[in-house]
Amino acid sequence: MKTDRSSQDRRSFDYVWRSMVAGGTAGCVAKTAIAPFDRVKILFQASNPEFKKYAGTWTGVFRALRPIYNANGVRGLLQGHSATIARIFPYAAIKWAAYEQARHFFIPNEGESTPFREFLSGATAGLCSVICTYPLELIRVRTAFKTRSKGRVRLSDVMRDIYYEGQPPPSKTATTAKFSRKLLNKVSLLKFYRGFSMTMIGIIPYAGMSFLVYEQASKSKIRSFFKSKSAGDLLCGGIAGAVGQTSAYPFEVIRRRMQVGGLLHPDRFVNFNETCSLIYRQSGIRGFWVGLSIGYLKVIPMNAISFATYNLAKKMLFREY
Repeated sequence: MKTDRSSQDRRSFDYVWRSMVAGGTAGCVAKTAIAPFDRVKILFQASNPEFKKYAGTWTGVFRALRPIYNANGVRGLLQGHSATIARIFPYAAIKWAAYEQARHFFIPNEGESTPFREFLSGATAGLCSVICTYPLELIRVRTAFKTRSKGRVRLSDVMRDIYYEGQPPPSKTATTAKFSRKLLNKVSLLKFYRGFSMTMIGIIPYAGMSFLVYEQASKSKIRSFFKSKSAGDLLCGGIAGAVGQTSAYPFEVIRRRMQVGGLLHPDRFVNFNETCSLIYRQSGIRGFWVGLSIGYLKVIPMNAISFATYNLAKKMLFREY
């Protein structure tokens, strides 16, 4: 992420849009690489009754993939991925561009760099991206949570379910056009922001620690182990992902449970205290860490690929070879 700082005006539109393209590309590549693990992690975190028996062990992660594959093949492993891509490109684009701008604001030159300022830059970037793209995240989680649907789960159906939670559903004969007009004109935004408070709280340690650890690792002797810059980016990014995931994981579990709360209790909102109490009653303190093993399997390679791809994409976009 330190390329082109001396040769480009980081506040220029040209720099921002190139950073966004590089960030969006990195996010899509990384998310696609770990898509099957991502779906299983959501099923574990949200305590899907069909998959609770697999949670809690490293082998359970891989055993859980089998019934999904047997039921719907590769498409089942990638269920919800279209929503993921629709969300991750703008999310990653905003996150990386915001990080570049925030880091330039908090750290005008490298001599003023401190761990706190690095953390603050990452946390700011995470908050900006979450605020702009959260409804897409909720739709993605709801899509991945469904396991009993016959055939393909359509995004329009998921959005329809969220929209009509807490009220009688419309006639099934209603046309898609009519529903689209209602969705655009009457949608209650609060229904698309279930779990948003936990996301805001959780993204601060996750994004802050991820960027902080990456920057610190990049300045350490770790890079000297590799001749290839991309290999060094992969290692530093993987370490950053592991630390970020560990620091924010309980918030992520609570968020997932709140996000699917509308499926279990469509007539009301499931609040933070109720969610925490339910998790503790069901699984004790371990319930706040369920799925952490698959979280590592997902986040470590995802962050590694994301950081490496971002730096490579920036290098190509800024024509620095």
